[in-house]
Amino acid sequence: MMILLGMFSVQAAANDGWSSYKSRFMAADGRIKDTANNNVSHTEGQGFAMLLAVDNNDRQSFDRLWQWTRSHLSNAQNGLFYWRYNPDASDPIVDKNNASDGDVLIAWALLRAGEKWNVADYLKQSDKIQRSIVSRNVTTFGGYSVMLPGAQGFNKTSYVVLNPSYFLFPAWRDFARRSHLKVWNQLIEDGFTLLGKMNNFGRSALPLDWVALNADGSLAPAIAWPPRFSYDAIRIPLYIWWYDPQSLRLVPFQHYWAGYSRLQTPAWINVSNNEAAPYNMDGGLLAVRDLTMGDTAQLSSSLDAQENYYSASLRLLVWSAWQSRQAN
Repeated sequence: MMILLGMFSVQAAANDGWSSYKSRFMAADGRIKDTANNNVSHTEGQGFAMLLAVDNNDRQSFDRLWQWTRSHLSNAQNGLFYWRYNPDASDPIVDKNNASDGDVLIAWALLRAGEKWNVADYLKQSDKIQRSIVSRNVTTFGGYSVMLPGAQGFNKTSYVVLNPSYFLFPAWRDFARRSHLKVWNQLIEDGFTLLGKMNNFGRSALPLDWVALNADGSLAPAIAWPPRFSYDAIRIPLYIWWYDPQSLRLVPFQHYWAGYSRLQTPAWINVSNNEAAPYNMDGGLLAVRDLTMGDTAQLSSSLDAQENYYSASLRLLVWSAWQSRQAN
């Protein structure tokens, strides 16, 4: 009886967190609002929420999320999705580019939903998106297979720009299992190799939000962004952990964060000059730290009253990653 009550409590906590998330960030039509960014929407947010709907066995919400995404963000020209939607603009989609992490998240959520609820159309749509990602976003450069952040603007001829937080290892693994295409396993292998090569950017040995991969295979901070391990790169240890909680690629994050007490850990660091953020991790960022450090007693799906969309998404994704391991 105590075991059953414990299981019920965990499930109730998960559902409460998901219910709070929906009430705060999901419009009635299935659009996810980025509350820290003028309530615009992104494929990232749609993908996050679709994954969370699957994990919370909420097919009704999943269908609303998917239908809004499909209706408003689909790019018929390339089989991918417009990355940003501004509801207040005369043209809500000014930038016609995609964001490959959003595309991967959507395809991954459809794959997981199709398998969970036995819906063939979800699987068919996921397969189509996967093929478009490979066709439009995956390339070989500098001796590595990489997924560019978008179909346009990131191949500079002499180098390509990468966002390591788009290295969605657990999704790529599921795509490999589904399609049997070697490209997904190659992306995993080369992605981990590239993360290892980022250890020499600075004393912290941490990767950056944005990186340039040169034609000779060397890496450098991308010039258009601050050389920080920050709000993008915080997803890297989450995706590594979700792929393999024992991965040695988690060690640099563990070593760096071990130098700070839990509630005094800077929210970001400039890896070139070691300048740290003047404020500390909280919310979803702290949840990623807790997961990576093995401090799982701190994990929860309960959202703070003032938590914004991104922090709440990270917190619930961490919870999903953790719960998926407990179920295995």
